[in-house]
Parts: sequence; C-alpha cells; structure tokens
Amino acid sequence: MLRLRRLIVLVLFAVGVTTASLFWAIGQPGTDVRGAFSPPPRAEAELEMLSSGMTTAVNVTRNPDADWVIRAAALTGIPERALRAYVASAETVNATAPACGIGWNTLAAVGFVETAHGTYGGGSLTAAGQMSRPVVGPALNGAGFAAIADTDAGALDGDTRWDRAVGPMQFIPSTWQLVGRDGNGDGTTDPFNIDDAALSAATYLCARGRDLTTADGWIDAIYAYNQSDAYIRQVREQATAYAAKAGAAG
Repeated sequence: MLRLRRLIVLVLFAVGVTTASLFWAIGQPGTDVRGAFSPPPRAEAELEMLSSGMTTAVNVTRNPDADWVIRAAALTGIPERALRAYVASAETVNATAPACGIGWNTLAAVGFVETAHGTYGGGSLTAAGQMSRPVVGPALNGAGFAAIADTDAGALDGDTRWDRAVGPMQFIPSTWQLVGRDGNGDGTTDPFNIDDAALSAATYLCARGRDLTTADGWIDAIYAYNQSDAYIRQVREQATAYAAKAGAAG
C-alpha cells in the first residue's frame, strides 16, 4: 500500500513537472507560435469617392480619405504621411492579389517595430515621403546578426563589405533588388521613400500566394520578414492595437 502511494505521488509529480515545463517553453523565445493565436484583425480605411459616388481601382489605391487619415493618425499615433502610404499599399496589393487580404495595420505595425514609421533617431517623413535622415541598420557581419556579405557595392547602405538594412521598412539590399516597387509613380524604386518601401513590404508579405487572413499565412509572412517569435508577437500586438484605435476614426 505504501509503495502504491509512493508510485502515485511520483506520477503526479512527473505530470506536474512536465506540464510546468511545457508552459515555460511556450513562453520562451524561439518557440513555434503557429496555432498559438489568430492573425490580427484587418483594419479598414475610408477611401475617397468620385463625384458619381463610385470608386475606381486607381483612385482607391492612391487616395485614402484625407479627413479619415487625419482622424486615424491622431488616434493611432501613426504619422499622416506614413498612414497614407500603408493604406495605399495595402489597397494596391489587395487589388492585384485579393487572396492575400493584407491589412494596412499589419504594414503599419511592421513600420513601427522597424523604425517607428521612419522617425527613428529623431527623423521624420517629408511631404514627398522621403526620410529626413536615412536610417541604416547595423552591419550584418555575424556578430549578433546573420552574416550577409555586401551585395550592392554599398550603393544603398554605404557599406562595401557587409549588407545593412535600410529605409523605413528596413530592407536589406539583396531583398530590395528582388521586391523593390515604385509606390509613388516617379519611375524609381527608393527604399528610403515610404511609398516605395510600404508597397514593397506589402508585396513581400503577400508573396508565394500567402493568405494573411489565416494564422498560418500571417505568421509565415511576418516570419519571412524577421525570423523571431518575439518579433511576430510584437507586430501582432501592434497591429491589433492599431485596428482597435483606428476603428473609432470611421
């Protein structure tokens, strides 16, 4: 009888330790977050209407309603110029790849985490969407970061030995060469311009047929941007907060 009691105690103890270990592991960096939560809600935006009361694809992708932008920017803390770029980029990509379902708030969350919407270090965005002071990340030399040798002869990041992430959405030159898009229609692709950078980020997140309305699709997209579970959680929290705050701007 005593042996049986001891066996029961040992079994309960083992179960308790195993359960505690699992809960501890779930909260650690590097733990797979797939299935741990749903994607953030997709925030909506008011778009400018034509005099006929109809919208066209061109006007939708370029013109979030000016009054809405002012209200939403005040509620979310996103600079108006950046918010316009996020909305236009999400609308543009969803028009060409409707299965993606990317929300502007996901783009905004990435922009916030990466460079505080281009304001990191005391900078700001000009009326044309340019960064007043270009943000260039640390050298990707393997010291705390991935080791990525120079791919652009320093053309974008000024470093001829190692690549560095650049611009408000922090693209590395090799990735920019693949997905850089002209978001403002000036005929150039500039990672330091918020229109170009935001459209390129939306294109990158929606690549490979991803459906960002699903947990797997959204997590795959953000993980492709930065392979960190902590990063995924931070972007999701920010995107969720933006959707909640912007909802009052409607």
